[in-house]
Amino acid sequence: MISIVYFFGSIPFAYILPKIFGLGDIRKLGSGNVGATNVLRAGNKLLAIIVLAFDIIKGFAPLFILKNYYHNELSEIIILFIGSAAILGHIFPIWLKFKGGKGVATYIGFLFAINYIFGIIFIITWLLIAFLKKYSSLASITSLVLLPLFVMLFSYEKQIIYLLILINLIIISKHYSNIYRLINKSETKIKF
Repeated sequence: MISIVYFFGSIPFAYILPKIFGLGDIRKLGSGNVGATNVLRAGNKLLAIIVLAFDIIKGFAPLFILKNYYHNELSEIIILFIGSAAILGHIFPIWLKFKGGKGVATYIGFLFAINYIFGIIFIITWLLIAFLKKYSSLASITSLVLLPLFVMLFSYEKQIIYLLILINLIIISKHYSNIYRLINKSETKIKF
């Protein structure tokens, strides 16, 4: 089951759709990242929105199915662990030699499947930072750092909070070059 979720998560929509719609290889454009923000940087807002939607679905659909069809057979933490394979699939897709996106959009879908309030909190935090500072990476990192604190307010099991923290650290680690550019004030701003 975990391998199916991983393979589903590893479908690189940010790579496939720009090729289909004539943008070329997204890895050779903008930041080179295989994600919706880079499709936006490449100049196609509509395609970026479509990629974003598909990447969110990659995180949402597997966990939603697992929660609704296997809740009697598997514990919640096991279901979340299996569902998190979609995020790892996005970040480390077999189809692109394990060099994928940063996983933020897929993580948002994952959060909505856990509890839609978590997804909304993440998006509001992201939008607030993105509009104020104009850095997608800073918005993502800030949202990833703050989300476990919000989850603690809902009194979720510690195991779930620890899993979220682990996933967040993996996603933040994929932002290492962004963190370097933020520190050096050379990070590219986003335009809405």
